[in-house]
Amino acid sequence: MIVVSPTTLEGHGVRLEPLTTAHASDLSAAASDGKLWELWFTSVPSPEKVDAYIALALAGYEAGHMLPWVVRDLASNRVVGSTRYHDIVPAVNRVEIGYTFYAASMQRSHVNSACKLLLLAHAFDDIGCDVVGLRTDNFNFRSQKAIEGIGAKRDGVIRHHAARGLPESQRHGQQRFLLHRLLGDGHEGHLRLRLQPGRGRHEHEVGYIDIRDKLIKRDRKFDLKTVGCLGR
Repeated sequence: MIVVSPTTLEGHGVRLEPLTTAHASDLSAAASDGKLWELWFTSVPSPEKVDAYIALALAGYEAGHMLPWVVRDLASNRVVGSTRYHDIVPAVNRVEIGYTFYAASMQRSHVNSACKLLLLAHAFDDIGCDVVGLRTDNFNFRSQKAIEGIGAKRDGVIRHHAARGLPESQRHGQQRFLLHRLLGDGHEGHLRLRLQPGRGRHEHEVGYIDIRDKLIKRDRKFDLKTVGCLGR
């Protein structure tokens, strides 16, 4: 059974720091970069709601079903967003990655790929998860494309499943995706994450990340044909 606790994750140009109330002003600035709260299909807090957003995230941690971070870009040393594990189910070794947002100026940069790599590696390698889930709004097509880009498989649509402050979004439903270590589905996204050459904004973004060898050593019963590789 997995045990999830606050920890700092760093690599590939970003650092994920456990969320605290001290991050309120930094998160407000990140959300204000692009006025992200105006996007009706997201759950990004407006500046006056940041304190409540953090309090809810920390309450989720205390209840045992969330683990929130802020995302810091190392090149600029500024907080550029937030993400978290949520719907943590220790009995079945499962977490979900979500509640993710990035400042508009950092979207389509190295940040999302770097964060997902850190979160997936931590979930599968350190915590021992068998399944990592992701979900996004039915109309958030950019997010859906990004999730599929790391190898996640669609797992259905859920509607009216929870009160998360976005009734409009909940009526539209959310697309669910999963990465499954034991079935090999999850390995596609977990083994390879590309920080694509030419897409980055800084030198450290350019490159190819491959942690295949690390996981293959752990799961020797899966050969590369069984596991597969990440789609283009």
